[in-house]
Amino acid sequence: MQLSLENRTALITGGSKGLGLAMARTFAEAGARVAIVARGEADLHTAAAATGAVPIRADIATAEGCEAAFGEASAVLGRVDILVNNAGTSQRGAFPQVTDAVWQQDLDLKLFAAIRLTRLAWAGMAERRWGRVLNVLNIGAKAPPAEGAPTAVSRAAGMALTKVLANEGAPLGILVNALLVGIIESDQWVRRHAADPHGLSFEEWKAEAGRPVPLGRIGRPEEFAATALFLASEAGGYITGTAINVDGGRSPVV
Repeated sequence: MQLSLENRTALITGGSKGLGLAMARTFAEAGARVAIVARGEADLHTAAAATGAVPIRADIATAEGCEAAFGEASAVLGRVDILVNNAGTSQRGAFPQVTDAVWQQDLDLKLFAAIRLTRLAWAGMAERRWGRVLNVLNIGAKAPPAEGAPTAVSRAAGMALTKVLANEGAPLGILVNALLVGIIESDQWVRRHAADPHGLSFEEWKAEAGRPVPLGRIGRPEEFAATALFLASEAGGYITGTAINVDGGRSPVV
């Protein structure tokens, strides 16, 4: 099956590294015109050069940053057909130690950015009677672990947002789904390996990290991006309001 995004445009947040970069590359290869948003200028332009995507530097943890990012993407692409809310890194700790500032920062970047950007994209999608919104969450959204705050909470809110939007968007031709990350190789995992004191090579470290996963390995960004491509394409045209685990079977719930 050949999946195509010809004549479609996509805006991907957190697009300079890891899963965002993989999705930008996969969407572009499928024919989409893509804009990627990130805060780090050097990584952003490196990713743009590698994928052919339009680089947009913005801090989407603020309302002003969301408006600037969406405005620039719309000006360059002409419209936004596909919105991928992917920004955010894992932030977790023991509940008594999570400060108000950490809570607010996490919610601003992971939840409110998705709310604001989707609101900006909604009217155009509704007018064209075609749209895709993909919210990248993690498996803690369904099964929050101890010391999973604030990420598990903000991601659970993102899953609820997904269902609300899917129900409102369906009559308008707007499909909204969530992809829940398990252990997938990304820039975050590269940094974790660098901080590991055991002296393992990255391949050895990945093998150890993948042992708890039923499939016996951590995932590849390209596998995640392929799932996102399916949902963004016409082939995924009868799927909305779902939260799909892309986790090698690691989530304890379906």
